Amino acid sequence: MKEEKTFFSFLPLFLISLLFFIVISQTTATNYPINVWPKPTTFNWPNPKSISLSPNFTISHPPHRYLTPAVYRYLHLILSEHHRTIITPAINLTSSTPLHSLIISISDVTSPLAHGVNESYALSTPSDGSPSAYITAETVWGAMRGLETFSQLVYGNPTRAAAGVYIHDLPIFAHRGVMLDTSRNFYGVDDLLRLIKAMSMNKLNVFHWHITDSQSFPLVIPSEPELAGKGAYGNEMMYSPADVQKIVEFGLEHGVRVLPEIDMPAHTGSWAEAYPEIITCANMFWWPAASSPALAAEPGTGQLNPLSPKTYEVAKNVIHDTIAMFPDSLFHGGADEINSACWNTDPSIQKFVASNGTLSQLLELFINNTLPEILSLNRTVVYWEDVILSANVKVNPSLLSPENVIMQTWNNGPNNTKQLVTSGYRVIVSSADYYYLDCGHGSFVGNDSRYDQPPGTDQGNGGSWCGPFKTWETIYNYDITYGLTDEEAQLVIGGEVALWSEQADSTVMDSRIWPRASAMAETLWSGNRDETGMKRYAEATDRLNEWRYRMVARGIGAEPIQPLWCVKNPGMCNTVHPFTS
Repeated sequence: MKEEKTFFSFLPLFLISLLFFIVISQTTATNYPINVWPKPTTFNWPNPKSISLSPNFTISHPPHRYLTPAVYRYLHLILSEHHRTIITPAINLTSSTPLHSLIISISDVTSPLAHGVNESYALSTPSDGSPSAYITAETVWGAMRGLETFSQLVYGNPTRAAAGVYIHDLPIFAHRGVMLDTSRNFYGVDDLLRLIKAMSMNKLNVFHWHITDSQSFPLVIPSEPELAGKGAYGNEMMYSPADVQKIVEFGLEHGVRVLPEIDMPAHTGSWAEAYPEIITCANMFWWPAASSPALAAEPGTGQLNPLSPKTYEVAKNVIHDTIAMFPDSLFHGGADEINSACWNTDPSIQKFVASNGTLSQLLELFINNTLPEILSLNRTVVYWEDVILSANVKVNPSLLSPENVIMQTWNNGPNNTKQLVTSGYRVIVSSADYYYLDCGHGSFVGNDSRYDQPPGTDQGNGGSWCGPFKTWETIYNYDITYGLTDEEAQLVIGGEVALWSEQADSTVMDSRIWPRASAMAETLWSGNRDETGMKRYAEATDRLNEWRYRMVARGIGAEPIQPLWCVKNPGMCNTVHPFTS
């Protein structure tokens, strides 16, 4: 498709946006008959009507390796989806000429998909008989966000679109992600592609892939093939370099970056299948006796031995090959949950400690040998907060420059976020109190006496360390910069919901993630408050219900959040009567 030049094509985005703001009201109304998820930062529809789409509807755009397939994908979706709203919108169809085209104009077609890339866009649909709708964006990635918004303004059979809509939109946070663990249970490539597809629908832009852990090593490392050859669950449960390339390219076509995590030096028991000599406490029973400390946070023991030269030979090969497969500027090095008891089982470490060495010095030795390797490959490193906040084994923060290191927080809610930004680190928030999607499903260990209680006993969290279940409203109402000054809040680059897979695999992936991740997606895109500053979870309920049904129609197995009766009777399932002033 050729790019059609129009008056808008020659105007910079900021000027087009200014024109929109001059023409329309600044207020953001709610309860429109058609909505967009996540809610745009500015959504104006002064006179709600709809306009027919021509059966010959086209999308014109600048040619681009990743935008072009996105345009074809959205064109097919727009013409074939025929979304049936749960409640028929009370809007009239205009008698105007059908909408013939969507014209995309982009200021900078060369900006790569990277952290901090401009994702803003402006969108307008005509109400006066004009044949074209317009998206203007600084980058192709903003244009993709605009395409998703336009697709949600289209509905019905025959197909029609919201007419006279003006949108100016950009995210609050640059990093908006989903973390998925593919070590405890394996997920096929198609499952990961479906996850990326759903993320793109929700304007999430980072797939944090926790690829390896103590339970399995599914990633094929070309220079260390035995790691997956012996550490994967089976030959059919590996990710080849070709698989990775397919996933990364699919992500780029959907505006989603893929951030790889190779967790180390803890959580590496699976490495022992190929290299037992570099792993401490490998394949030991995780809790040897009631009076002894556990050797791991959960079954599946093993940690890299920082005193073994072979450790760094293997680790550096893993780092080099992984970074070669993943083009993103970030690399996640893990560094969480160092277990003292595991390291203390090793004779060489026992000797080191007996000579007045400490386990924290061991971790520093490991970081000092691997961090420079990662930085030499032009990557910024992400570590879990434990690396400097653990009560037992941690490194001196002076070893981890905030210029080169980003911290991901998961413990102690906003308190740990505050500690990290106070130290000058950029932070990704994944608080287990709000964003852990596996919580509330009990414990996976067998022979657990917590489940053998007399009737009438308070069941507490049902064995789940991070219970209860995190509802979509719990997620929606969390402000990830809570308690921070404006200056400190600038260091919070975004957040991620996390699905750890001890009790999850592809059969439940969709329902565990969606639509709860949608709740986070809106709060990180446009916030969780209305124009008066009030939390908007009440009106968000009806919009999320509608969006969940649309995701299901698009092939995403999102779980319901209310009975269908509530969806058909908006506001009637609230705790406050919808007609009460």
